Amino acid sequence: MRKRQSDSGPVLKDIAVAAGVSIMTASRALRGVEGVSEAKRHEILRIARRLKYTPNSSARSLVTMNSDLLGISVPNLFNDVFAEMLAGMRRTFDMAGFSSVVDTTEYSLEVELAWAERLLSWRPAGFILTGTKHHPKLSQTLRRSEIPTLQMWDVTDDPIDVCVGIDHVAAGRLVAERCIALGYRRPGFVGVSEGRDPRAEGRMAGFQAAFAEVSDAAPLCLTRSGDPNSFVAGRDGTAEMLACHQPDVLFYVTDHQAFGGLSACVAAGLSVPDDIGVIGFNALDLTTVLPTPLTTVRTPRKLIGTTGARHLLARINRIDVPRLVTLPVEFVPGATIRAQ
Repeated sequence: MRKRQSDSGPVLKDIAVAAGVSIMTASRALRGVEGVSEAKRHEILRIARRLKYTPNSSARSLVTMNSDLLGISVPNLFNDVFAEMLAGMRRTFDMAGFSSVVDTTEYSLEVELAWAERLLSWRPAGFILTGTKHHPKLSQTLRRSEIPTLQMWDVTDDPIDVCVGIDHVAAGRLVAERCIALGYRRPGFVGVSEGRDPRAEGRMAGFQAAFAEVSDAAPLCLTRSGDPNSFVAGRDGTAEMLACHQPDVLFYVTDHQAFGGLSACVAAGLSVPDDIGVIGFNALDLTTVLPTPLTTVRTPRKLIGTTGARHLLARINRIDVPRLVTLPVEFVPGATIRAQ
């Protein structure tokens, strides 16, 4: 790259020349928008970091205090959902020259806050948080710090910085509307301990609200069964519900619980889907190997990770990107609900 005439640092044109692309392409890569191949995007990001590029002097003084470290917070590492989102973002971060440290919260806002406060002393380049519900002190601290922050998996109209996820309330409503169209009127929801998982609570709220709008629908039957990834929790929660109610369709917080619930229905002598419908959530690989294909909702987990990583890298480079990206989900009609 040719010598610059000032000491103000590299500009966007310098990045473009070094990468052999147009200024527009360099800008698109740094902003994380579509239209640039993954290989070229990563090359441009590496060049930008090597040249210590930032769009203006005030941003440059802030960025130079930061390390190449990213902090990633997830509820646990034994959940396929969070593992796939991590897989979607880690390669992007690695190719851009960033290292990451992952911690688990077990859905505790206090644990997440303590972890973030420890990590702040390292002045990380960015934070990745799961969900949009955090300890008020953490949200305030990150807003004041101006450290680029990605909230993933859920959505909010007022993110700390940027947010990429799905609308869980809308997902629950989508499931209910499909059930209503098929004639189901006695819904049940098998969830987790109250307050443990805000995303599951959102899906339940959407599911319940849609059924409440149908005049001949019975009130929602609800059981809470602990670990959302436990087959046993799904089985036991379903058995408890069947002992007290007669639901005609059950919506589960995860595919794992739905599988356990399916077993409980069969053990109770119910025919699925003739007597009762069973619906999971996430469309995990598990659903593809079951003897009876599970009806579920496909969530774009890897795409959330990839899109979120691109947007966070853009924010680290002080490039404006949409504050909120809501990705669609897909209802997957298996063989555990009535046919259309």
